[in-house]
Amino acid sequence: MKRIAGKYLEFLRQPDVARLLAVAFFSRMPIGMVGFAMVMFLREHLGTFTLAGAAVGINFVAMACAAPIQGRLIDRHGPDLLLRVTGVVSPLALLGVLAAALLHAPFWVVASFTVIAGIFAAPITTLTRTLWRHRFEREEDRRTAFALDAVTIEFNFALGPAIVAGILAIFGATAAFAFAIAVVAAAVIVFMSSGILRLFKRVAATERHLLGPLTDARLCLVFVAMFGITTSFGVLEVGYPAFATTIAMPALAGVLLAVNSLGSATGGALYGGMHFKWPLERQFAACMLLMSVPFYLHAEFLQPLAFGVLAFFAGALIAPTLTAHAVLVSRYAPPKYATEAFTWSSTFIVSGLGFGMAMGGAIAETAGLATMFASAAGLVMAMGLLTWVALAPTPAGRELPAND
Repeated sequence: MKRIAGKYLEFLRQPDVARLLAVAFFSRMPIGMVGFAMVMFLREHLGTFTLAGAAVGINFVAMACAAPIQGRLIDRHGPDLLLRVTGVVSPLALLGVLAAALLHAPFWVVASFTVIAGIFAAPITTLTRTLWRHRFEREEDRRTAFALDAVTIEFNFALGPAIVAGILAIFGATAAFAFAIAVVAAAVIVFMSSGILRLFKRVAATERHLLGPLTDARLCLVFVAMFGITTSFGVLEVGYPAFATTIAMPALAGVLLAVNSLGSATGGALYGGMHFKWPLERQFAACMLLMSVPFYLHAEFLQPLAFGVLAFFAGALIAPTLTAHAVLVSRYAPPKYATEAFTWSSTFIVSGLGFGMAMGGAIAETAGLATMFASAAGLVMAMGLLTWVALAPTPAGRELPAND
């Protein structure tokens, strides 16, 4: 443990690293708050988890569809203008969701505002990963950076739901969602005023393929695997609130999500500080295979205490999986597609989360909680097996050549 701690301390002493990590943490607070707050708010005002999950899923899918376009714009023109536009439009659209639900507008009105909010979601997480890639050339440094980045995201997912759960318990779902919207607006201001965008490196204009990084079969396989596994994460995002609601303890959902994220942060910190002899592709697959076990045990032990333990151990493999994924994307994608590759990654991740939330809400109300968690476990295992069989290990290096 001392060796791991020493490695991280040495890493944090490098120029710009601590600042980028701190700014990323504060500016990504919405990712741990908006989905949960919106689900609970819409569940209260629309009446069912099916409609609430569908609305949040639509938001995520819209975000996923727009992300590659945002990435291509950033690679070609830089991030400043896009951040200014998204920093204004997204909070206004979320306020539209709030107002439409409070005024009992038809579901299509609520859904329309969630689409706008998703399309104009600020690409802060994607940009942060691009900045880490631009800051470091060595793959080992990038693995450490992406591990720390994944840990800070998990703290976002731990602290965000806990804050929302506290506001939910004291002031109600409407206040919780309104607070989350305010944080969305503040996040872009923090990110743009921090000065970290100077790390962004523009690549000289070159010929680009219409499909961008999707011309690389290795990247496509990694993206498909992440879609599958984040679908299972989306099931958890709805599964914990659904479980907490069935036992008349809605605030417990935020606690379970926070415990899951704390487990992920712990696993991510250990993973980033250790050295593994296995190829990165094998690490990626093994994390998913191991994760399927605690996912499945949720279906067998539908009790609050058991859920708390399982949430932690299921989370312990989330950050290592995301870290391995990010390093693989960084390894496979050529520099001219640096941001676009990460936005495609975001597209598959976010669309997986959205699909999982919609699917989870539907399964919970039709087949029950046990079936919902067992389905998520089966999907995690399938993605692990797919990656193990189909993704050939490659030697580590600074960057491997990728197809144009």
